[in-house]
Amino acid sequence: MAPANTRLPSLQDLQAAHLRILPLLLPTPLLAARTEPGALWLKPENLQRTGSFKFRGAYHKLSQLSPTVRARGVVAYSSGNHGQAVACAAQLLGCPATIVMPQSAVQVKVDGVARYGGTIIRCEGGSDERRRIAEDLAAEGGLALIPPYDDMAIILGQASVGLEIARERPSLRQVLVPVGGGGLSSGVALALRELLPQARIVGVEPEGGNDLQQSFARGEHVRLDVIDTIADGLRTQSVGTLNYRILRECLDEVVSVPDREILEATRVLLLTEKLVVEPSGAVAFAAYREGRVAQDVETAVVLSGGNIAMDLLRTLLAQ
Repeated sequence: MAPANTRLPSLQDLQAAHLRILPLLLPTPLLAARTEPGALWLKPENLQRTGSFKFRGAYHKLSQLSPTVRARGVVAYSSGNHGQAVACAAQLLGCPATIVMPQSAVQVKVDGVARYGGTIIRCEGGSDERRRIAEDLAAEGGLALIPPYDDMAIILGQASVGLEIARERPSLRQVLVPVGGGGLSSGVALALRELLPQARIVGVEPEGGNDLQQSFARGEHVRLDVIDTIADGLRTQSVGTLNYRILRECLDEVVSVPDREILEATRVLLLTEKLVVEPSGAVAFAAYREGRVAQDVETAVVLSGGNIAMDLLRTLLAQ
């Protein structure tokens, strides 16, 4: 966890991080939505390495570790996408990786971690329990802990999504980004505040995990004891401490969407936009298509991941 007084990065910091990871990134250019051509743009991070934006932050974090530290290995805790990203980055850098995952993790994400050579440890409980186990493993084995979001190196990597959006569509007036632990949303918000000051930045959460929306409403950092949503990648009990500080300063609004709207958005992305996106990655699109944000301004939405459960994919196709 980063100290509360950590200096917020400059635009130069964000750009330097982007340059470090750029050679490893797959291009994800903004796509004009078939449903709203010219008015709505899709940032398809489901097409990124490992199937989500998470590779950006994970590779940036690991690349900043010394060779000696990397040789000992790294450990991460994740419901899936961060775990795949850390395992992939570790494989590219010749580093052993251990990933703590919940028993309920989507199988395609478990398979992804294994495919990238990660050692998997399964556990019961929520994100707090996964973090505790990973911290114990790090202390016992001298491993570097790679947190999923509450870390400046991770945030700097994720900010590259915002830099790319601003570079491609400087005319944007609104950007929607999913919120889980806050790594992606805080990084994107930092970049857009610098480069697109005219744009409204909106965070989107599932209703069953809307801790940030509640935090904004109550004026304090809220932690949820119970998470209930189909969006498995957004089942964090609270955004990180550093992430909350950034989001409080840079985000204009937080909205939430129910699971039924998330699933419909996932189906529309699949059948109309021809993009395979998991529910966690579809929340921002859901907020737009359901009118929970302005629809009369040029908007970009971040599709954060595409590692969808096969049974859900079959159900959507059957519909």
